[in-house]
Amino acid sequence: MSRLSGPALRLTVLVGESDTWHHRPLYSEIVHRARAAGLAGASVFRGIEGFGASSLVHTARLLSLSEDLPVAVLIVDEEDRVRGFLPQLEELVAEGLVLLDQCEVVHHRGRGAVGGTE
Repeated sequence: MSRLSGPALRLTVLVGESDTWHHRPLYSEIVHRARAAGLAGASVFRGIEGFGASSLVHTARLLSLSEDLPVAVLIVDEEDRVRGFLPQLEELVAEGLVLLDQCEVVHHRGRGAVGGTE
C-alpha cells in the first residue's frame, strides 16, 4: 500500500451499533470490505448520543435502555478509490447517512515506519 499524502476524500458512514449485515455488525463489514478493496484505512467510532432520520434519540446515559448507539465509520483515501467503494456502501447501508468531504492528508504512517506509530 502506498503512503497517502495531499488531497484526499473522507468518507463517513453513520449507522446504528445494532445494524447488521448477514448476522455481522454492519460497521465491521464496512471495515473488512474497505480493507479488501485496498483502501488506505478505516476506523470505527462509537457515539455516546445521537439521532438520525427517525428522530429517536439514542444515548449511553445510565438511565437509558438504548443499546443502539450511533457508530461512525471513517475512511480516507484518494478520491477515485473512495468513489469506487461507494457502490458497496449502496448495497450495505439500508438506513444511515453517508458523507463525503474533501480533506488533506498531512501525515500517514503505519507501524514499523521510521519514527511513527499507529
